[in-house]
Order: sequence, then C-alpha cells, then structure tokens
Amino acid sequence: MSQAPLTFPDAPDRANRRLGGRVGIGLLLGAAMLFIAGACQSWTPNPDKPHHTADGFRNNYSYEQRGRLDFWKWKWDRLLGRYPERGEDAHQFPMAANDPAFLRGNRGKATLTWIGHATILLQLNGVNILTDPHFSERASPFSWTGPQRHIAPGIPREELPPIDIVLISHNHYDHLDVDSVRYLSTHHADGGGPRFFVPLGLKAWFLEQGISNVVELDWWEQARHKGLQLRAVPAQHFSARGLFDRDEMLWASWVLTAGDFRFMFSGDSGYSKDYADIRERLGPMDLSALPIGSYEPRWFMAPMHLNPAEAVRVHRDLGSRYSMAMHWGTFDMTDELPNEPPQALARSLRTAGISPQRFFLMKHGETRLLEPLFPKKLSSP
Repeated sequence: MSQAPLTFPDAPDRANRRLGGRVGIGLLLGAAMLFIAGACQSWTPNPDKPHHTADGFRNNYSYEQRGRLDFWKWKWDRLLGRYPERGEDAHQFPMAANDPAFLRGNRGKATLTWIGHATILLQLNGVNILTDPHFSERASPFSWTGPQRHIAPGIPREELPPIDIVLISHNHYDHLDVDSVRYLSTHHADGGGPRFFVPLGLKAWFLEQGISNVVELDWWEQARHKGLQLRAVPAQHFSARGLFDRDEMLWASWVLTAGDFRFMFSGDSGYSKDYADIRERLGPMDLSALPIGSYEPRWFMAPMHLNPAEAVRVHRDLGSRYSMAMHWGTFDMTDELPNEPPQALARSLRTAGISPQRFFLMKHGETRLLEPLFPKKLSSP
C-alpha cells in the first residue's frame, strides 16, 4: 500500500534546495553546526555519582566516543557511495486512519498512538502524555537542510488532545524540536500548559525558549504529576545541540508508573547493562517503547543506537510483557534502508522465539487500546 507524497504548505520547491543531494546536505549541515555555540552549565556536578563529570555526563558502561573525525569519515564514506541507494518506494509506508476527535474526548480508556519517530501519545488514567514531540519537516536546526521527514505526523499537532505531560529523552534535533515544544507550551495551556520532564541540565534550554513549566531529573530521580510517577533512568547515549556542548546535558530513558502498570520510554540508546539494571531496580516492564532504527553503519552507530536484534535483547532484559517498535521510517537519518528495521525485527523475533504480538510494529497514526493487553491493570471505570 502506498501513500500520497508528503507536502508542507510552507515549504518551497524541494528540487531547488537539494544542494547536491544527501552528501551536500550532510556536509553543509556539519559545517554550519560549527557556528552553533554550546550551552552554559546550569547544574552542579555530584562527585558521588559516577555518571557526573566536571563539565558534563558520561555513560555507565561504555565510554567509547564517536568524535568529529569519525563523523567526517562516515560522511566521506557516503560521498564515495558506500551506502545503499534509496529507491522511489523506500518510504512507502501505509499510514493508519485514526480518530483525533475520539482521542480529544477520551477520559477513560488507555490508548497508545504512534505519531512517528520517537513521538508517542499515551493516554493513561485520563492523563495525556507525549514523548519527544516532533512535528516539523526536518530534524535539524535549519528549515532548509538536514534530515527530512518522509512520513507526515500520524496526528497533526493541531488535532492533539490537551497534553498534560511531555517526556524529553535528550537534546538531539530528532528528539527535541524547538517549534514543537513552543507550540505545545502555548497551545496546550490548560492549567499552565503541559509539564515538561527533562534530563538534568536541560531546563535552562527550556527557560531560554520561554517555557518554565519544567522539571529536570537526574538518573533514578522521580517526580509525581497528575497521579502518575515519572522516573528518569539511565540510557547509553550522548547529548549535543552543536559542536561545542557535547555531553553538557544529560540523556535518559523514562519509566512511567500508574498503580502497578509500568511503561518504559527508551528514547535513544545503545545496548548496555543499563536495561538489566532498570529491571532489577524497578521490576519488569508491562509495555516498552524501544527504538529499532538509525543503526548503520555499526562501526559508528553501535555505541549509541540499538539495532533490531539488540532491541529484542532489551525487550528480554526489561522483562517487558509487550514492546512497541519506534524510531524508524519517519526520518532517513542513517545508512540502513528505511524498510530494513521492521524486516530485521521480524527476523530477530523469529530467532529469539518471541511472538510479533509481544514486540509489535505500528503504523504511523495507529491507535491501540491497551486494556485488552492489560485487563487487570487498566480496567476502564
């Protein structure tokens, strides 16, 4: 099944801004980023916490870094054509027809909707939760270059229900989009707007955008809001908005708890023992949102991005009853073909003997009722 070409009414003719194709875009973006300054440190390092450093943060288990030379080697390999060419149907993924009116009026049913990439709408106990909101055309600091959205948001931002909670995993441009968070802060102003939960060090960035309803948490810290418990937990990744602020702000996964129901939003992460630690400390997850895309080439991406086989390992490490696949198909950011992650996930699940109903794919825009999966934990009033 194919879909109509994606259009953005405010975008000029794309043929006039390809700038030499993917290679030119990548090189231009990298060069322009040289002029973006880093953020000022707004937190105090705690020497008793191993993931704190004098000027930032580090991972628990892997200190392997991919630096600027690695980045340019990857771009040079692309310049030489060492990555699969995309065919015309590379991004032909079917979208699901959903019912925004139902979601806006829903107060009792637990639902899960994949909007695209790492943006998920979770409705739980009458609370609307949004993860890493991204509704813009590009995952980039620029409107004219950078990774381009190929699949429209599964729900337009104008049709969202009133958002109560926004979870931010880290500050990369495909997870923290300035236009999206500004829109949410001004158009979802019921009771002061949604409350943004962010990793340590990121609150200052939100304050610079005029957004003050922000709670920042270190790994393993928790907060409560609207009857839900929200806890920042470790992930193996890194942070940066430019070339001079590497790891100055923390990155995190999130565990949301309602009663005895536990939902894990992984954000971005490479494979590490962190997931087993999370299960040991918090117990098995009921539902996890795990990334399966943006993983090639492995020599460059492995420390920071799961591939589908590793995502299956994480599903097991967390003891997750169900997992949903995210972080694929929306943006073409790395070297694997856009349709490869779901195919590789299917192969990995077969190898592991795990049913695809336990680790499932969703269409962009698809909404699932969660009560049938968890009738004893999510019974409607």
